[in-house]
Amino acid sequence: MNLADLDTQALLARVLDSSKYRSAGLNPDTVLDLIQQEILRQPSEKAVYKTVRRKLHNIIAPYLGEPDYTNLTRQLAAMDHPELGSPELQDLALTVLREHASTAERIPYQTELYERLFALTGKPASILDLACALHPLAFPWMGLPVSTQYHAYDIVQPRVDFINQYFSILGMEPLAENRDILVHPPEIRADLGIFFKEAHRFEKRQPGCNRAFWASLKVDCLAISLPTQNLAGTHSLLDQHRSLVHENLPDGSVVDELVFKDEIFFVLNHWRETTR
Repeated sequence: MNLADLDTQALLARVLDSSKYRSAGLNPDTVLDLIQQEILRQPSEKAVYKTVRRKLHNIIAPYLGEPDYTNLTRQLAAMDHPELGSPELQDLALTVLREHASTAERIPYQTELYERLFALTGKPASILDLACALHPLAFPWMGLPVSTQYHAYDIVQPRVDFINQYFSILGMEPLAENRDILVHPPEIRADLGIFFKEAHRFEKRQPGCNRAFWASLKVDCLAISLPTQNLAGTHSLLDQHRSLVHENLPDGSVVDELVFKDEIFFVLNHWRETTR
């Protein structure tokens, strides 16, 4: 079969209509991008489909945990514009954060993290939370006002809808968006970009993509985090992930590190002059 003649829209529809992804609200740009890449690499339509499904599994990371958004939406709707320090709101946020492995690991040190991070970057008035997953639920621990312009990007529509409802309940602008940031990097200018525990999965999706992606962002500072060990906690990833970041730094980058037990944060102060 000549894969140049492959009906990509039909294959896109097949993936999106599969039992695993039918109700996921998945951004079609992500699937189409994977299909177009794999057409150039695979010997058959069957191989393209199989590889796309495998890569989607890694991108969406269902193995990290996913809450019941319908139930959480009902709980949020029952709240009457709670304060950031409201125990009811914080209890719900912590419940959500605990259901995703990446954010659950961060809970014990999240207050310290934001204090140390903002000591390096300054307190941002605007944030791009890139491939955000459930991280925006941690906003009450950031020490920032609800006037913060918090742009959150994810490719799962139910997650995006829930984050926007959460922002609205807090009195924030509902700025979460269903966007594949690798296919369509944000063009919004912001004080700080946050790219937590995603760079290694971007490399698996499209090797070598991080350098150009980071350089495309119109932010004064970029905070990138990566796990210091594998999910099972059986071996260190620290050297490997330090190499990943330093091999992809845009020219002229200045990097500070914040190291915690499960996660290392690289704070890039670069393109500060060239992108203004």
